[in-house]
Amino acid sequence: MSTKTVLITGTSSGIGLAAAVATAQAGWHTVATMRDTGRADALRKAADEAGVADLVQVKRLDVTDAASVAACVAEVVAEHGRLDAVVNNAGAGFVGTIEQMGMEPVRAAMEVNYFGVVELTLAALPHLRASGGRVLTVTSVGGVIGQPFNEAYCAAKFAVEGFMESLAPVAASTGVQVAVVEPGAVASEFVASLQLDVPALLAEAGPYAPALKTYVERTTQSFANAQTPAEAAAPVVEALTADRMPFRVQTSDWARDFVATKLTDLDGSAVQSMTAGWVR
Repeated sequence: MSTKTVLITGTSSGIGLAAAVATAQAGWHTVATMRDTGRADALRKAADEAGVADLVQVKRLDVTDAASVAACVAEVVAEHGRLDAVVNNAGAGFVGTIEQMGMEPVRAAMEVNYFGVVELTLAALPHLRASGGRVLTVTSVGGVIGQPFNEAYCAAKFAVEGFMESLAPVAASTGVQVAVVEPGAVASEFVASLQLDVPALLAEAGPYAPALKTYVERTTQSFANAQTPAEAAAPVVEALTADRMPFRVQTSDWARDFVATKLTDLDGSAVQSMTAGWVR
């Protein structure tokens, strides 16, 4: 196991940071990437405290920059001689409804959360084929169930799930396993990074203000009971080290129950009834 190499995106905080430390603890050479390597101190400290600093290598990778993706993958293969797994974890959240936020946030959400995933997967596949490797993508329960005021984010995560579900049998025919991991609420800097100015959002929400206020209050309560990043990252490592990865993995009992609502809801009425309650 110590000869295997995994590349993980978005490791400056949250699930990515926890997964980088955990994969190193499992014996993987872990290439922990982030857009701004100046934010690597927390990861380096956690790796050092876990006694795995020698197995964690920090590299710059911006998933929205094709040249950055290609250069990073090439460097990893040149330095380690192989690439055994990729964990697509980098992502960004967007809160708002289309009439108020316009098209720019939708395009931005797709660039980070969808096209970035496709770009890295494309660059990695030839090397993963050579190693019989794995592509594991951290999506979200929001990639299964559309959630109010998350149109841009959920659309991107739906796209990722569709892409990976379609790719999985094709990749498997060449010896590459593909899976998605679906966390629910996770207490991490991902939420803080949204930098939501709730009063400003409500002031600009127009006719959607009452629904947005109810949604924000409900969401704040749900994150009070959120998983820790380490808890959400544990299934990532379990999937990477399993003989065969299941295609779809949830990170908690709550996430499993939530996703199950959609998977048994043929006409969509159960999901619509549930999410309507979040905004009224």
